[in-house]
Amino acid sequence: MFRNFQNSVFIGLGLGILFPGVLVSIIWYLMHTYAFLAKADLLLIGGIAVNALLMHYFFNQNKEQIGRGIISATFLWAFLFFFYKMNQ
Repeated sequence: MFRNFQNSVFIGLGLGILFPGVLVSIIWYLMHTYAFLAKADLLLIGGIAVNALLMHYFFNQNKEQIGRGIISATFLWAFLFFFYKMNQ
């Protein structure tokens, strides 16, 4: 499915923001819907950890530029999580 992607940092950045963004949105909804998940902030890190799987896949496919874009997106998500925890 991803083999036809051009080896570009911007594609990796987009994928690295999109996939965890969807997962974090679902986790955020579940955390605010169910009371027993209200303090489970580590689930958000699990949603971001999906980037590690994506990165591993693209590095094995010799798409290093996409992998670098995913790493950049992971740092962006980590900063967002840091600011979220600081404002809690």
